[in-house]
Amino acid sequence: MVKILVLVILILASPLQAQTTPLEPGGARLMILHDRSRPVVAEMVKLTLRGEYDLTVALENLRFPDSKEYDWMQIAPDRWFQERIGGRMIQIFERDIALFPRQEGQIAVGPVVHELTHISRSGDRIALEVASAPASVNVIPFPHSRQPLTAKTLVLTDELSAQPGQLGPDEVLTRRVTIEALGTLAHQLPERPDLQQPWLISFTQPEQRETTPTPEGPVSRVVWEWQLRPRTGEPGVLPAFAFPWFDTDTRQIETAAMRPLPFGLAGFGSNVSSGASDALKQTGLMALIAVVGFTVALLILLWGRLPAVTHAIRRLRYNPHSAALERATAQGDLLALRAAAERYATWSGRIDPEQDRLLSLLDRAIFDTEADQSFRPNDWLANFLRRQRGPMPRTKV
Repeated sequence: MVKILVLVILILASPLQAQTTPLEPGGARLMILHDRSRPVVAEMVKLTLRGEYDLTVALENLRFPDSKEYDWMQIAPDRWFQERIGGRMIQIFERDIALFPRQEGQIAVGPVVHELTHISRSGDRIALEVASAPASVNVIPFPHSRQPLTAKTLVLTDELSAQPGQLGPDEVLTRRVTIEALGTLAHQLPERPDLQQPWLISFTQPEQRETTPTPEGPVSRVVWEWQLRPRTGEPGVLPAFAFPWFDTDTRQIETAAMRPLPFGLAGFGSNVSSGASDALKQTGLMALIAVVGFTVALLILLWGRLPAVTHAIRRLRYNPHSAALERATAQGDLLALRAAAERYATWSGRIDPEQDRLLSLLDRAIFDTEADQSFRPNDWLANFLRRQRGPMPRTKV
């Protein structure tokens, strides 16, 4: 009874306090030692499984039980060494486990079973199972309403390939966010935020998550990457995203954040002025076209043939962005093609759902690394221009 009480006290005491009671000759015992008395939900609890064997161990296999109450992983190689206990040199086994409670309350751990094959003095191989007493961990609630996230250290890095508020006309911004934390598992790190905005073209790369064991605890890492570009030159702002986490050293809630980003094209105001100037320069041509169109339409009304002639006039109108479309297609420059197509469609004032679909198809060819690489700019442009001109209407005679 005294031995049992001593064992319980040792299990609940500091993690590195070894068993000091004498071990019977030829005896074996296994203990669970841990370093936290009241961890919060998801906080790493470092367990040391310690075996003391007055045996010559030839083979071994340790079984640590899974449970719906916790996650766990081994964080360091096993250690075998000799230690003097009760005046005799005893074979010592130690294994470090990181345990992460999933819920509050009393969490039961174990028993842990060590399967041994030892060699007797007569040279025989003898199988033996050594089981530890179960241990318990008293877990308290996570001190925040968000998803539990705890770490000894946590660093968020937000990298940008360019200035988001000074993008060039055909420039794509790459945003790469990395979160690294000591003392947590990869699946406990935050979920990827949604950066979609009505004014933004966004393509998301597959996220990367990994966990690396170290003697201090697992180091986990998640990487998110986006390709971003404004749909137009109008400025916008991507909001900030905050991730609260519990610092296991200071016992305080800290916050890691992705900063807000202003988005827009460089010189957007001058672009608007330039567009207005171009429009003024085209006023004379447009006035002449309007006069001719009105005259022809008035004449055709007399013969009831307005639809066909109106469509013919529309097809004769010169779109100043046609040359940029053809030049970008010839060069295979998809970013320039996308910009020219948007200006072409905006100038003509005729955009239909099929053209929206074609523009989305072009966006995917530009931004999506997993998209079909057989995209043909010439075929795409032919379909786009065909939709822009529209079908010839039938005329009743």
